[in-house]
Amino acid sequence: PSFKLGMGAESEVSFGELDGTDVRVGIIKTRWNDEHVSNLVEGAKKALKECNVKDENVFETEIPGSYELPLAAKLLALSGTVDAVICCGVLIKGDTMHFEYICDAVSSGIMSVNLQTNTPCVFGVLTCLNEDQVKSRSSGDNNHGYDWGKTAVEMALLRNQALGMAGQKGKMGSMGFGEAKELDGDGSKKEKVGFF
Repeated sequence: PSFKLGMGAESEVSFGELDGTDVRVGIIKTRWNDEHVSNLVEGAKKALKECNVKDENVFETEIPGSYELPLAAKLLALSGTVDAVICCGVLIKGDTMHFEYICDAVSSGIMSVNLQTNTPCVFGVLTCLNEDQVKSRSSGDNNHGYDWGKTAVEMALLRNQALGMAGQKGKMGSMGFGEAKELDGDGSKKEKVGFF
């Protein structure tokens, strides 16, 4: 029996107004499948610009391949110079199990960096069965890099507010998080209550 694979899912994620004026984003791109990865990075940069992220607040570097993304993301996150990291790569299935091993290692590694560093690391790695699937997800109106850029800003804002970082007052209201309120007490120090 034969079956037809969908060539590209339309984005089902919607983003509200995001003000990334004070957000710093690192983009790590792979040189493997460079043409497609570069298209994805352009999509991410378009989204960052729409969110008012300043050009000087976007750091871009490159590494050999997707397997190296988790370590590069961890080093960048630990540097304290960015509020979010976008890991951009493309993996295309071949004839061996190599694809499955790399996909699993990269996705697990990037998730670990998120949790270990408290720095949002966007999984911007296309894992496709063929080059046609890659093209349909990395170009035109279906460039997944665009959503990754928006995700990076939203998660950076969430992180900064959750950790009480300066310069983020009032920027999360559209995402449903209220501002922490100071408690009036009996002369004791006022403190912010709650995670957000």
